[in-house]
Amino acid sequence: MASSPLELIRNIGIMAHIDAGKTTTTERILFYTGKNYKIGEVHDGTATMDWMVQEQERGITITSAATTCKWQNCSINIIDTPGHVDFTIEVERSLRVLDGAVGVFDGVSGVEPQSETVWAQADKYNVPRIAFVNKMDRMGADFNNCIIEIREKLGKMAAAIQYPIGIEENFAGVVDLIEMKAHYWKDADQGQKVTIEEIPANILDECRIFREDLIEKLADYDDDFAEKFIEGIEIPNLQIKEVIRKATITKFFIPVLCGSAFKNKGIQPLLDAIVDYLPSPLDRGEIVGHSAKDPEKTMTRRPDPAELFSALAFKIASDPFVGSLTYLRIYSGELKVGQTVYNSVVKKRERINKILQMHANKRTELQVAGAGDIVAVAGLKVTTTSATLCVEHNPIVYDLMKFPETVISIAIEPKTTADEKKLMATLDQLKLEDPSFNYNHNKETGQLLIFGMGELHLEIIADRLQREFNVAVNVGRPQVSYRESISSTASAAVTFNKELGGKMQLGQTTIEVSPCDDQGGITFVNKIAHNKLPQELAHAIEKSIHDAALGGAMAGYPFINIKATLVSAEYQEDTSTELGFVIAAAQAFKEACHKAGLRLLEPIMSLEVVTPNSYTGDVISDINMKGGKIINIEMKQSKDCVQAEVPLVKMFGYSTDLRSKTQGRASFTMTFDCYKEMSLEIAKQVLEKKGIYI
Repeated sequence: MASSPLELIRNIGIMAHIDAGKTTTTERILFYTGKNYKIGEVHDGTATMDWMVQEQERGITITSAATTCKWQNCSINIIDTPGHVDFTIEVERSLRVLDGAVGVFDGVSGVEPQSETVWAQADKYNVPRIAFVNKMDRMGADFNNCIIEIREKLGKMAAAIQYPIGIEENFAGVVDLIEMKAHYWKDADQGQKVTIEEIPANILDECRIFREDLIEKLADYDDDFAEKFIEGIEIPNLQIKEVIRKATITKFFIPVLCGSAFKNKGIQPLLDAIVDYLPSPLDRGEIVGHSAKDPEKTMTRRPDPAELFSALAFKIASDPFVGSLTYLRIYSGELKVGQTVYNSVVKKRERINKILQMHANKRTELQVAGAGDIVAVAGLKVTTTSATLCVEHNPIVYDLMKFPETVISIAIEPKTTADEKKLMATLDQLKLEDPSFNYNHNKETGQLLIFGMGELHLEIIADRLQREFNVAVNVGRPQVSYRESISSTASAAVTFNKELGGKMQLGQTTIEVSPCDDQGGITFVNKIAHNKLPQELAHAIEKSIHDAALGGAMAGYPFINIKATLVSAEYQEDTSTELGFVIAAAQAFKEACHKAGLRLLEPIMSLEVVTPNSYTGDVISDINMKGGKIINIEMKQSKDCVQAEVPLVKMFGYSTDLRSKTQGRASFTMTFDCYKEMSLEIAKQVLEKKGIYI
């Protein structure tokens, strides 16, 4: 059965913009819940959750780490997620399996670009949240401004349930706006003991105003609550908490807390709020999937140990002692050591050899785990990220995750023959662990290219190859991952009729291609009736077009944003062959693309620079010189937030450029936005580098 009764389980994630204090907050949670006997610090490289060497060296979170702790008899499963945009896939797959989340905000910077990204991801998976405004001890901290930005930038109904006592260097504690009591912490005992006193007279009126605002927001959610509020009836504290819980779980409301994780203030009330307001697996209710036998048929599983077993694999990781680890969120039923389960995506059985409860990179063996648990299992052979494990006699499939487009690549080569043998197996393992990473051989140059989400992502991959997997490689300069597309609609008919492999191969297809607004690869449409073309041949044609699209038609870059329609296919039962149709479809697709007019696309990045006012002009001038387009400039106290769109090709080494232009006082965030057609002049330069002249 589960580690605790389902109503006493909280599966939560800690998410935020980079450097908002996620890992520092998590370290305090582990200390105050008794999981760790001492506090680990990010800046010292001793944080429990940042266990990778690369994380300790850089002081950032790269991979999501899981742990479990206890508070108020509740079992809290925590996933600490990265804040850097290059590792946003880690946030995505963690939120997919969590019941609730804590959004951490920098008290000075408020809602930052990656804050918006992770909150959009949480919206996508309907994850209820609470907000923790951290770093209230820093100069420029503004609690009220953070609440306003959560409301305006994130579009959430948010209100404070705490109020800071003092600010910046005078920050001393928080006021509980429900109980109307002041909470203080002392440095001498690392904030382990909470002292509760009356609210200081100088902030009492302000606290009453914030409490009134809280009650007013909750009155919009609950009719009985609203009635008492309008009639001026005193509302019991217990009822306030009950309504906060209901409003939070239904995603109507965001309770906002505050503190300073680094100064050990405000963590215990945050833990209370996690238990009081975030949902248990029971609160999230039935999990919806579809039948493995009929994708159109909806199926559900209740969060109950007595239900049929089902779980979602959301992460693969390498462990030096037990090999490959597959992280599972168990939604229903029980999982036991020695049990055989069914992978409903690839339709194969898997045997459970070990069940492990993870504490970052440390592990405890379990004999059984149940609904509501997040565990890792060792030794699965065919299970990959987002696969469903279940019982074979009644299989269910949970929705597959979509992974972001890679926009940057570097060339690598092994240093020795021995390294060459190990390299491909290692790259396969890394691809299994990280779905936002990919690699392939460039047929034209013979280079081995690895693809990722950004410069840091690829830097970490190359570093792991050498230090973790002992594969010595030479690494080239980062390259932009361009794409090809078409300008208009065109069609082509191809008949393939040749002898291959001692047998006549016959296939005839007509393919029409047209531009598609969907930012993705190839959208395939089959216009031929089922009774005129066998389904297996239709699937083979679709796969052939997708495969052909990977090689492009101009410079070897993959095709995207194209709708490919199978208009006709002359099928003759006695003479037509699958290989004939596969070759004919690929040739017709390429020919149609040529007729439609080929165009070259480049990745455009969304850039946000936060800079002191005195350097804003230099920052804007530099962006303009790089071919960027300024979208908006927003003032934040003594700083400006410059938002722009820029071509990725001009942004390599931008961190160094920005540091030199602002004396190291500016910071930036850059995320992939879309692919856009490049100018003819730049397209010529790109093609000429590949030896293609137009």
